[in-house]
Amino acid sequence: MEIIYQPCIIKSFKHDGHLHRMWLRNWLIPKSRLTAEHASESIIVLMNSQTPIQEADRKVWVSKVPAVSFFIPGQWFNVVALIEEAGIRYYCNVASPPYLHEGVLTYIDYDLDVIRTWDGSMHVVDRDEYEAHKAMYHYPALVQEKVEEGLTALIQRIQSGGAPFDDDMVYHYYNEWTKREEGV
Repeated sequence: MEIIYQPCIIKSFKHDGHLHRMWLRNWLIPKSRLTAEHASESIIVLMNSQTPIQEADRKVWVSKVPAVSFFIPGQWFNVVALIEEAGIRYYCNVASPPYLHEGVLTYIDYDLDVIRTWDGSMHVVDRDEYEAHKAMYHYPALVQEKVEEGLTALIQRIQSGGAPFDDDMVYHYYNEWTKREEGV
């Protein structure tokens, strides 16, 4: 049975509704191919490699490494597993829950990011950017609360090794996708 990977565009917005960034070529991992743990949380898993990325100023660049992205409905964060030579680096965005409709996944980026490097160290970055945008965009108290809750939940998942922080699963999705691309 042939596995069908649907194309999907990822669009990231800022709180005021303006476009932040778009990943133009991604492939949705079919629900039938999700691991049991990911399926139980209805995690949306997307794969890309050398995808064109368009910034808000319309400049386009191409990603250098393959990535497996994880979007968990209801969660105020998303996770991008970057498959690098040294290992997997997880770049995590504190963001609104995802919305997937007709091949386009959208979310609002709230600037705070957490990076978990291949050696397991963790760094919260861009708090200054979050604070500046919180003032500029007048984030309501509820959004500020959800952002802090998202950051806490994200850090807890990283520390506990909960889904999707499993290198073997990232490689599994990537390898399965590349075999399909190669027609194996």
